Amino acid sequence: MIRAIVFDFDGLTVDTETAWYQAFSSVLAERGVHLPLARFLQVVGTDDGPLHDFFREALGQDCDVKAIEDAAAERYREIMMDPRPREGVLDYLEDAAEMGLKVGMASSSGASWVGSYLDRLGIGGCFHAVVTREQVQRVKPAPDLYVRALELLQVEPHEALAFEDSLNGLLAARRAGLRCVVVPNRVTESLPFEGHALRLSSMGEMSLSQVISAVGG
Repeated sequence: MIRAIVFDFDGLTVDTETAWYQAFSSVLAERGVHLPLARFLQVVGTDDGPLHDFFREALGQDCDVKAIEDAAAERYREIMMDPRPREGVLDYLEDAAEMGLKVGMASSSGASWVGSYLDRLGIGGCFHAVVTREQVQRVKPAPDLYVRALELLQVEPHEALAFEDSLNGLLAARRAGLRCVVVPNRVTESLPFEGHALRLSSMGEMSLSQVISAVGG
């Protein structure tokens, strides 16, 4: 029986991933470099190390990684001046409350990043537990974030359902013993997802109760 749901943040709750890809692509294009989607996807749901490696490969070891990051951050802020949850997210949060389910978040991002968005969107109070990179030794695809979320929610892995948009997130959820519903965004839709319990184009495709029934919860 499903007693809790656990959301990813970036790309799943809010489609920050598409905005970041657009921002980095734009900044690198100004430096004469094309950012392949496949290289960007390596860092979706985890840390930015592989992306920094790409900068150095394309521009030389002495490239100013911080300058690229700063320029991309400015471009990202321009793109995301009015952030909104992805389709169906608010409905799922409302449905979870009505169904008496506990709601968690497991994000490889930092607490200030996630918290600022939850505050701006007015949904911070919907979550019984928010686990970010500061609370664990390893981020996704390691299972640590989900393991900690389960501890805080006081549920067993088989009693929780994860929602993810990336391969790293899917792997993390499965390694922690959760069934996982993948809801890719425009950036991650081409990833070779395997082993998920269900795939949706958006949370607007099925209600939360329908999803739980579909995965055998």
